[in-house]
Amino acid sequence: MDILYNYALRTTGNEDDARDLLQETFLKAYRFWDKYEKGTNIRAWLFRIMKNSYINRYRKETKEPDKVDYGDIENFYNTIRADYADTNDLQEKLFGNLLGDEVAKALEELPEDFRTVVILCDIEGMTYEEISEFIERPIGTVRSRLHRGRKLLQAKLFEYAKKQGIVPHD
Repeated sequence: MDILYNYALRTTGNEDDARDLLQETFLKAYRFWDKYEKGTNIRAWLFRIMKNSYINRYRKETKEPDKVDYGDIENFYNTIRADYADTNDLQEKLFGNLLGDEVAKALEELPEDFRTVVILCDIEGMTYEEISEFIERPIGTVRSRLHRGRKLLQAKLFEYAKKQGIVPHD
């Protein structure tokens, strides 16, 4: 459940949306339990449900016009008057110390196909087989995307690594 929540949080970028996506995933899994093939990887099955739920939700939201809550507008003036900005971003609190700002930014800038594979392998510790089932691609594609994603990260973080003393200066 923690791995699914972490992935939902990274996918949605919002704590509440991540919880909603996780809940929706488990509800669909329960509802379609008879479709689960015993002996197969349940984690990959749950990830697939989550991915499809997220895609469906995204498609639905892009077709709906933007909505604004009147209470948000009413309180906007008080919000911008605050003397300091208090961040309640759970993702920032959870991963702010784990990944430096530069690393997190570089990871977010990766194309989604590469970012997904890098997160699932290098952060979540999933196997190639599990990732393959999740993204519904062959293991060779997983390896290729992981290799290319890591190379892109390396290129984006080279100067940062030099500043941190990880890579020697020329």
